[in-house]
Amino acid sequence: MLDWLLDSDPAIRWQALCDLTDASEHEVLAERKRVATQGWGARLLALQGADGQWAGGTYWPAQDDDPDNQPWTATTYSLLLLRDFGLLPDSPEARHAVSLVRENSRWEEGNQPFFEGEVEPCINGMTAALGAYFGETVESVVELLTKEQLADGGWNCEAERGSTRSSFHSTICVLEGLLEFELATGGTPESRAARRTAEKYLLERQLLRRKSTGELISRDWLLFSYPTRWFYDVLRGLDYFRATGAAPDQRLVEAVELIRSKQQPDGTWLLENTHPGKVHFALEDGDGLPSRWNTLRALRVLRWYDGSRQQDA
Repeated sequence: MLDWLLDSDPAIRWQALCDLTDASEHEVLAERKRVATQGWGARLLALQGADGQWAGGTYWPAQDDDPDNQPWTATTYSLLLLRDFGLLPDSPEARHAVSLVRENSRWEEGNQPFFEGEVEPCINGMTAALGAYFGETVESVVELLTKEQLADGGWNCEAERGSTRSSFHSTICVLEGLLEFELATGGTPESRAARRTAEKYLLERQLLRRKSTGELISRDWLLFSYPTRWFYDVLRGLDYFRATGAAPDQRLVEAVELIRSKQQPDGTWLLENTHPGKVHFALEDGDGLPSRWNTLRALRVLRWYDGSRQQDA
């Protein structure tokens, strides 16, 4: 299984080496540097326009000719992929690309500069994650997010239209942004408290169930996608908790066992729920087929979870 992951793009290889082996830091870094110059990373960087945008837009491409699906080719989702790929933030390629975004990209919602964010917390969570990862100033975005946290502990992009109940989709986007901000800067007392409260919101629901009744919230969350875009699923939730570096909470047991149950006889996990919409290029072979991204993420979640339990035994 490890050989299959290593026989792939640099974006997969360096993470497999880092998260699933005892490779040296030097070996991992050497592979990670290739993201900027080879494979998916180099290909995506080359698609950035002279105006600093991908597909001519910030959240939406300049030309959206699909009436049924959200396109995934504009600047926000392109940068999110580069972050997922692990493009080194201090590489010349990253600094050039991000400087063009900073100077040119503005949100369609209100013409705000990219790293100042806009009004929806799910999008601002993405902005915080991207800004913190690539070394941009996003303190004002993070401050706004901490002030917009709902009473039940999460966030909802429908809050401006009256919703008072949090959304797993919005909440995971914000949590990832707050964590990236904390890893980059140490965070603020308010951002750290907001992150802990939102983690509690997910944990009280075991990452998939209604707090009130224990019912499964959505069967779609049991299907694993990549790229995840703005959508929540159980694997994405678990990979977030792994990324915190904290010991696994006992309320993650059901979610972890779901991950374990979906491993195929050949050791892989499948791509199950691709979110439709125009893309720059495919990263997987299609739904129902083995997925390197899902396999990588599932294996590192299980390594984190099982390793912690062995230490406690």
